[in-house]
Amino acid sequence: MKTLLSCFALCLSVLTLKAQIPNFSSTQHIDQEFGLGTISITYGRPDVKGRKIFNGTEPFGVVWRTGANAATIIKFTDEVSIEGHTIKPGEYSLFTIPGATEWTVIINKVAKQWGAYSYDQKQDVVRFKVRPYRLPITLETLTMQFTDVHIDTGILQILWERTGIALHLKADVDNRVIANINRMMKGKDKPYYLAAVWYYNHNLDMTKALAWMMEQEKAQPDAYNVKYWKARIQLKMGNKKSAIFSAKEGLAIAEKDENAEYIRMNKEVLRDAGYIK
Repeated sequence: MKTLLSCFALCLSVLTLKAQIPNFSSTQHIDQEFGLGTISITYGRPDVKGRKIFNGTEPFGVVWRTGANAATIIKFTDEVSIEGHTIKPGEYSLFTIPGATEWTVIINKVAKQWGAYSYDQKQDVVRFKVRPYRLPITLETLTMQFTDVHIDTGILQILWERTGIALHLKADVDNRVIANINRMMKGKDKPYYLAAVWYYNHNLDMTKALAWMMEQEKAQPDAYNVKYWKARIQLKMGNKKSAIFSAKEGLAIAEKDENAEYIRMNKEVLRDAGYIK
């Protein structure tokens, strides 16, 4: 009985110790909405700690887990293009091979593996080369981040020590959204407002965008946001007179409702149309 209690106490103390002593490298999980889905990354974040990292702790020409502990996991819920290479939805591991003048980036089918010890090139989905660049400062902790993110383009940066790489992302959004709009326009609840704003922001058919916003205006004749977007579309079409009229209507409604945002935005249209300074 004493032996059993001693074993239990030892196990309990080990579990307590693990809870009190964290991993040497912290783990970060980041999500980024992109295209019509989400990109998720989970990776270990080692520190420089005074070491020479690339061509040192991480040798050139050797497959690297692109982090610490478990191999970095990257998950796509929608199809994405990375540096021109199409990646289907799924969960993958992200490996790299650092080099002085070029890095090899690897997307591998085996998502959950420890380090690069069991890495199998036969499981690669894609491999491609990118050029590294020098950072202006030393970055102590390995960092991955999404920058310059738009609906259909963005950049994934991998940064550590004095080195960075940038992976350019693309998603085929316009064609799929247009197909969805066309399908929904055949239904009962037509997305006039959102469709018109999408067409405006993506420089598509402004005649369609104006017709849709005017349909929305019939349902919401006193909506300052509808007046604003109608004015924006008219201005992009080169019809300053109509844009000024619509923006003045939107401004009057926004002032009545004391909506500071749309007061400012409708005034911006009037300035862009040359009506006010």
